Amino acid sequence: MKGGTFRNTQWDPTLLTSQIVSMQFCVYFTLGLLVFVANKLSGDNYTLDHLFEYHEIHIYDLGGRLVICAFVLNAFVASLALWCIVRRAKLCLDFSCTFHLLHLIICWWYNRSFPASASWWLLNVITATIMCIGGEFLCLQTEMKEIPVGYAALNQKSDV
Repeated sequence: MKGGTFRNTQWDPTLLTSQIVSMQFCVYFTLGLLVFVANKLSGDNYTLDHLFEYHEIHIYDLGGRLVICAFVLNAFVASLALWCIVRRAKLCLDFSCTFHLLHLIICWWYNRSFPASASWWLLNVITATIMCIGGEFLCLQTEMKEIPVGYAALNQKSDV
């Protein structure tokens, strides 16, 4: 790293791995809670199928529609997780795509077949978009905060 740069740009695999694991945990934890609530509201039994079975993403009954709502609502929560864990607007797309790529791999393994449902793909494109744009918006709000400069700033602590 050369001197005079604002941010540390060194590649830190430990930080990157811990952020990916933290994101996966947070997003799946909240998704599990939201799908649990959706299943209670619709009277369905709670199973991992609702998280990973691509046939469960449908609009034919109340349970399927509530699972879709849980995924969409969870995308907004995932935006908050990006803001809290990643804290960089330019990395939000990377982490959103990483989460959804890992979700695709897990679903492929869980179903023992590649997801072929158009509704599953559409839902994941929509949630990835919400997660990325929401995370970028929140991170930009933090990154664009004014940095106090001048004599008065020397006597104050800044949270930047």
